[in-house]
Amino acid sequence: MEEDLSSLFVNNQILFLKKFSKEKYSTPFHLVEVSPWPILASVRALGITFGGIYWWHFNNASILILGLLFKFLISFCWFSDVIKEKMGGFHNRVVMFGLRFGMILFILSEVLFFFSFFWAYFHNCWGPQAELGYIWPPYGFKEIVIDPFSIPLLKTVVLLSSGARVTWAHHALVRQDYDNGLLGLFITVFLGGYFLFLQGNEYFLSEFSINRTIYGTVFFMLTGFHGFHVTIGTILLLVCLLRHYLGHFSTHQHVGFEASAWYWHFVDVVWLFLYFFVYWYGYKI
Repeated sequence: MEEDLSSLFVNNQILFLKKFSKEKYSTPFHLVEVSPWPILASVRALGITFGGIYWWHFNNASILILGLLFKFLISFCWFSDVIKEKMGGFHNRVVMFGLRFGMILFILSEVLFFFSFFWAYFHNCWGPQAELGYIWPPYGFKEIVIDPFSIPLLKTVVLLSSGARVTWAHHALVRQDYDNGLLGLFITVFLGGYFLFLQGNEYFLSEFSINRTIYGTVFFMLTGFHGFHVTIGTILLLVCLLRHYLGHFSTHQHVGFEASAWYWHFVDVVWLFLYFFVYWYGYKI
């Protein structure tokens, strides 16, 4: 009797494992292998946070630089695994939908991130306190704020042109026009780098700093974080350029390119808000 019960238990376990295995590999979702990158990315995020605090308090950026280098290394390895999964045929329609939806949620979180800084700007712009002279820009800033029709206007033209070029490259990819897609991506990456050059030049010529009243703080936080996002977007599009050159994209499978293009258009829209409200509106009032 005991042997019969034992045999029945073993048989039930075998049937359960077979059913589980069948369901596991018949799912439309891609079940990834065990990866070290999530935990290492968490350690990297903690290191960057600690490095930033250490830099601000002790004027030593060595830990921050090490954390950033570690960040780029982990990102390279993690995204390399994702690209290998795509090239291995694991990215079906369900997986691609999940990747697109994840990118939309990420961009939404970035919208809320910039919303908080714009809130700080408008709070002080529309209700300047006594320490600001009850005016905006604050007392003493009217002659040193950056002219919106100088470098900022050129940056606007450059960034909007890059957005048009990345859209052109996307349409060329859908039409299987390899050469125009490659050219459009190359021009976009070049214009992104040129925008960052203009940003650095603007900072170099600026007559105020981040610690000069709330105007300097909000101005450099908004433009600085936007410049950081332009840097990330340029790197993403550079990777897309290399992948397109290597033939990784097809007409129906180019989620990495789409996600990078969406991110770049988000950067464009944020810059329009920056130009009209921080540069132009803050200069006119």
